[in-house]
Amino acid sequence: MKIKPVYLFMTISVLFSCNTNNLTPNEIEKKESFPIFQVVTEQQQQIMDDALQNCAYQHNYTFQMNIYQECLDEGLKKDSTIAYLWQQKAMPYFKARKYEVGMKYIDKAVIYSKRRYLPYRAFIKCIFSKQYKEAITDFEESISMVGNQYEMDHSYKFYIALSYLQLNQFEKAEAIFTEDIKRQEDEMGEDGAHHLDLFYYGIAKYELNKWEEAIEQFDKALKIYPNFSDVLAYKGISLLQLEKMEEATIILQRAKEEGLKGNTINEANVIYETYPYQVRWK
Repeated sequence: MKIKPVYLFMTISVLFSCNTNNLTPNEIEKKESFPIFQVVTEQQQQIMDDALQNCAYQHNYTFQMNIYQECLDEGLKKDSTIAYLWQQKAMPYFKARKYEVGMKYIDKAVIYSKRRYLPYRAFIKCIFSKQYKEAITDFEESISMVGNQYEMDHSYKFYIALSYLQLNQFEKAEAIFTEDIKRQEDEMGEDGAHHLDLFYYGIAKYELNKWEEAIEQFDKALKIYPNFSDVLAYKGISLLQLEKMEEATIILQRAKEEGLKGNTINEANVIYETYPYQVRWK
């Protein structure tokens, strides 16, 4: 059968054909070559079109989850090795906060396309299901396979540091943020670090009572995103710790004003999950 490249999924990968239809999951897991860039056969492409564009995507999974899932099940009955179908089956459950249900499906995606979906699963464990130790394990394995790449706009090391922050291992979090932000600045210039990375780097220092160093990072984040209410809030509290009462009062009032305007963490998945240290103003 003729093979052709199709669909670029999640910006860096497409599915592939590796003759795994007759393999058990354990046998598949032992295979050493699961490339990041993967192609599917014309037959598999038709299965995906039928399951997704012509069926699942015709329904709103928030209100029609059963029908949406039935579409994917029909596709997987035809070929259970298509990792993207497993990921699409898992994704709505994570958004509905049904983490255990979704996890068993994303585990399947990892079996069939480990290099692509292991970091995605790690992201889910960090931001959605809050399984921080497991997130660290998955991201560290991902780094061993492909290096410190990106998932959902942030590096693998960012999520490892954030996970340590959530495990109250603040020194580890600080050290990893220090290294990763230096890498960003070396690669993209002095202002090259992401504002969310700088916020959490400041939080690590805040938790270690390094108030002035925390403020330094908060100010860097505010240079990029001046109305970032969460940063303003923690900067204000840091100023209180330094007994700079007048300045702190002004900053905290501004933080509340910006927060009520909705100027908070602006990650795409913030509509589904509260991010670590995010302030809820309403």
